[in-house]
Amino acid sequence: MTNTRIHVEKKRLQLKQTWTIARGSSDYRDNIFVTIERDGITGYGEGAPIPRYGESADTAVQFIENAIPLLESSDWRHLVDVNGAVQILGRGNQSAKAAIDIALLDWFCKAHEMPLYRYFGLDPEKSATTFYSIGIDTPEKIQEKVRLAQDFPILKVKAGLASDEDVLGAVRSVTDKPLCVDANEGWRDKHEALAKLKWLETLNVVFVEQPMPADMLDDLAWLRARTGIPIFADESVMKTADIPALAEAFDGINIKLMKSGGILEAMRMIWMARSMGMKVMLGCMIESSIAISAAAQLSPLLDYADLDGNLLIANDGFDGVTVEQGKLILPDRFGIGATPNMTERES
Repeated sequence: MTNTRIHVEKKRLQLKQTWTIARGSSDYRDNIFVTIERDGITGYGEGAPIPRYGESADTAVQFIENAIPLLESSDWRHLVDVNGAVQILGRGNQSAKAAIDIALLDWFCKAHEMPLYRYFGLDPEKSATTFYSIGIDTPEKIQEKVRLAQDFPILKVKAGLASDEDVLGAVRSVTDKPLCVDANEGWRDKHEALAKLKWLETLNVVFVEQPMPADMLDDLAWLRARTGIPIFADESVMKTADIPALAEAFDGINIKLMKSGGILEAMRMIWMARSMGMKVMLGCMIESSIAISAAAQLSPLLDYADLDGNLLIANDGFDGVTVEQGKLILPDRFGIGATPNMTERES
């Protein structure tokens, strides 16, 4: 395919505020960005590597560079075949696979002159309301963050440390909005976790995400049987094949494109979870408007959305999905709906 151009680069996304979860803190994230061009059409993709799964921006770039010969020789109109070939190029590097998957779908839908949501037959008016995430911080800074999130009807609060009572107390001192609490595997003893959940039952918490480590499924099932708060899997689930083993331990799952390897696998995960009576949330890492806009295209299928990663960064080089009173507004553009903004054009 002589008229093909593929480019990958690493870019640093600067956070507006230090981001702290149970596993650590950061002021920036290094993501990878893919641009594919053919027949005068450009597709954009993004990967947000997850260190917990052994990924880095450098490993993601290397994976994509290794995939370039396959992509150059493939017919992108045969989208499923190309995506399948990329997925089996090597183990891991799910974020790199997601970046390619997003770029291919963006290109494919632009070539067919339709938004991605239309390709899947979804109604953009049914897009979900997203959480706004509040990272672990001092009580004073948490109160400030909550006030800044006044337009969002539901908040996601990070927990999983000894400071949990201070964090939730600070949130509840300034708002009575419903909350999702994400412990990021931070509670490592089932009795400690149960005590935390019994306490959270009094705080208008809609569900708790990954209260204990991913490999403690028996303890998670024990915990689920003793609390009235639904429990969602995050670190416990990456792909469709993981879901059947989780039904006894969780009420729902948090799907992320960066774990699943892209949109096509995320769609399969949604249907598998539904078939098992589980709720579905689509979440994100720290991502620009490329990956967030791509994920938002699936939001009409969700019970919950946590797609605010682009709102947490200071140098988003793209415009895409917007938020009005928490509701995701899908762009009426072909593809995933993300386009370079002036900052990106000048860089």
